[in-house]
Amino acid sequence: MALDIQAIRRDFPILSKKVYNKPLVYLDNGATTQKPRCVVDKLVYNYYNENANIHRGVHFLSQEATEAHEEARRTVQQFLNARSSDEIVFTRGTTESINLVASSFTDECMSAGDEVIVSVMEHHSNIVPWQIQAARKGISLRVIPMNERGELDLEAYRQLFNEKTRLVSVAHVSNVLGTVNPVKEIVRIAHEQGVPVMIDGAQSVPHIPVDVQDLDAEFYVFSGHKIYGPTGIGVLYGKEEWLDRLPPYQGGGEMIASVSFEKTTFNELPFKFEAGTPDFIGSTALAEALRYVQALGMAEIEAYEHELLRYAEAKLEAIEGMRIFGKAREKSGVLSFLVGNIHHYDMGMLLDHLGIAVRTGHHCAQPLMQALGIEGTVRASFSFYNTKEEVDVLAAGIERVRKMF
Repeated sequence: MALDIQAIRRDFPILSKKVYNKPLVYLDNGATTQKPRCVVDKLVYNYYNENANIHRGVHFLSQEATEAHEEARRTVQQFLNARSSDEIVFTRGTTESINLVASSFTDECMSAGDEVIVSVMEHHSNIVPWQIQAARKGISLRVIPMNERGELDLEAYRQLFNEKTRLVSVAHVSNVLGTVNPVKEIVRIAHEQGVPVMIDGAQSVPHIPVDVQDLDAEFYVFSGHKIYGPTGIGVLYGKEEWLDRLPPYQGGGEMIASVSFEKTTFNELPFKFEAGTPDFIGSTALAEALRYVQALGMAEIEAYEHELLRYAEAKLEAIEGMRIFGKAREKSGVLSFLVGNIHHYDMGMLLDHLGIAVRTGHHCAQPLMQALGIEGTVRASFSFYNTKEEVDVLAAGIERVRKMF
């Protein structure tokens, strides 16, 4: 069933906002998505009705809040099709999830000289945590290159494995190019070599259906705020046998079974990785966001956003001097571009004064920019609440800026 985009837009009050007396055209969804009314209502309801610290309280409010938090965990489990809710760890977002795995996996499974395979198109959050471990423990990174279309070179990837390879960690979807990487094949190749895999799903989970059991990666991570949920909440999915094996990332309350000055024993999964008071309000609002997109249908979202992307590509390619970066055959809703010699920052600033919100810069992917031979791009990133009419406004805005230069 086709999405009713106008009805959907009414669920997002901010989309009726005006910027510089122009209707807001919000095309920065790769950075963060806007929130439907039901998610904000859930935050307000929980603060006013179920606000009590969870797990450790015997009183009614604490038990009510605990059940809401754990129900949210089960909602995430179902959304990802994880085998057990014990495989769902709540974090502050994709970045903390990756840092958790980088720290705990390196401590348990890596020694000096061991290697992690990443790709040239990774976000800094899937590069810097490994470089911190490289400085601390002497591990190193090997990098999957890409072709001129912005697709990973799988033959080169195969050649990167050796007896020192301990983990593969790659993005499902590039936040710059929109490339949908063949992660199932990436996982299969790694497993042939006996190597586990972590997938950064920050840019995939909001746009395409994800089934972690079918994908078979050992770890999968994403952020709530990119899938219409609140900021400050995210998810680490990990296969139970791996989460059991890895040591805790942080110490404190809740992640312990018992503590004495002589010895601490750690809690069972998933609490071993959730030190301190969790964001029990954010988790329930994240679950509300997941229910919202599930009600729309992830397949329907994917189809509509793909149609919108193709429409936008055709409109922008008709503009004189347009260079679009990323021509992958499998692509999600991102268009990164430059026009002639116009600096990306100038383009972004001038589009902003036309009410059009895009992102400019290196998009936390400086190694990719170096591979492309540029400093940065303008990035328009789409959601199911965007329209072809908004794409027309974007194209007209770019054309207007181009003529100014």
